[in-house]
Amino acid sequence: ALLSTAAYLPTAHAEARSAPARTATAETATAKTAAALPEHALVGYLHASFANGSGYVRMADVPDSWDVIDLAFGEPTSTTSGDIRFDRCPKSECPNVESEDEFKAAIKAKQAAGKKVLISIGGQNGQVRLTTTAARDAFVRSVGAIIDRYGLDGLDIDFEGHSLSLNTGDTDFKNPKTPVIVNLISAVKTLKAKYGAGFTLTMAPETFFVQLGYQYYGSGKWGGQDPRAGAYLPVIHALRDDLTLLHVQDYNSGPITGLDNQYHSMGGADFHIAMTDMLLTGFPVAGDKNNVFPALKPSQVAIGLPASPTAGNGHTTPGEVNKALDCLTKKTSCGGYATHGTWPALRGLMAWSVNWDSFNKREFSKNFDAYYRR
Repeated sequence: ALLSTAAYLPTAHAEARSAPARTATAETATAKTAAALPEHALVGYLHASFANGSGYVRMADVPDSWDVIDLAFGEPTSTTSGDIRFDRCPKSECPNVESEDEFKAAIKAKQAAGKKVLISIGGQNGQVRLTTTAARDAFVRSVGAIIDRYGLDGLDIDFEGHSLSLNTGDTDFKNPKTPVIVNLISAVKTLKAKYGAGFTLTMAPETFFVQLGYQYYGSGKWGGQDPRAGAYLPVIHALRDDLTLLHVQDYNSGPITGLDNQYHSMGGADFHIAMTDMLLTGFPVAGDKNNVFPALKPSQVAIGLPASPTAGNGHTTPGEVNKALDCLTKKTSCGGYATHGTWPALRGLMAWSVNWDSFNKREFSKNFDAYYRR
């Protein structure tokens, strides 16, 4: 019943306008990629292709606090084409937009300062369903073209809405059969192989597609559930050796059951503690103790938040953000939820967005810098 309520369905990235066996090679690649980020990193989305009330921020003006800058968004020419296009914000919408050459030069300057700049695919409006191998190949080709054109460091997968769902009967996250899942995994592996160990790969799924998988996975053994429930789990699992960062969106979310079997609601430290604990502890998928989604490394995990009250539902005040970080990294300020570990290597935070943070006098990024004394 929970899954059928419209209020619970995943909505959007907070936008105000509306496995193969582990190998030594994969281990080395992951280590090299992870080492390229600061020990504690701040990830932010930059509204590069649209304006939505928060103001356009030029690449050169992105504050130094942001370690990973995600260009939002690359979108497909049609839902199933796999052909991704990235169009910069038009002057009519963003009067202060820089020229193409200035944009490219600013990306280079950010990279010279140690920042990563990625293309983020999807977002609220960019539904991507790689239903065919032709769409898979078009995805590889077109995403590669964007990366090459701007000299980017990698890719952020921000598939939302109906992009990922599981076919009926596809019940084992370790061996997915659904074409949109299989083709996405294959496409990303191809891109990773093309660009090598330094390729930065991040993902920003909604809680519906990850932590909800503790309760429900796909349409279930007997059907009738929302086929999108937990649908990111096979993608994360298959790519875990290639994955630089997973930053689940802890916003625009309904209540989610934690490992304590209690519902947790967004907006306070408790939600971030419970949701992140699941990723760092692992959990049985659809409650099946014989089918456990293994824990990710703390260095692969960041917490996704709205940067300001206007950026999306589930805004968390700086004080509550700090409580969540204290609990997860030091086991202090924990409140009612008992974590299953202490993870000082937790990578950091992601925010929607650089623009909304700047709009809000940089409260979010300044708090992060103060917390980690950067």
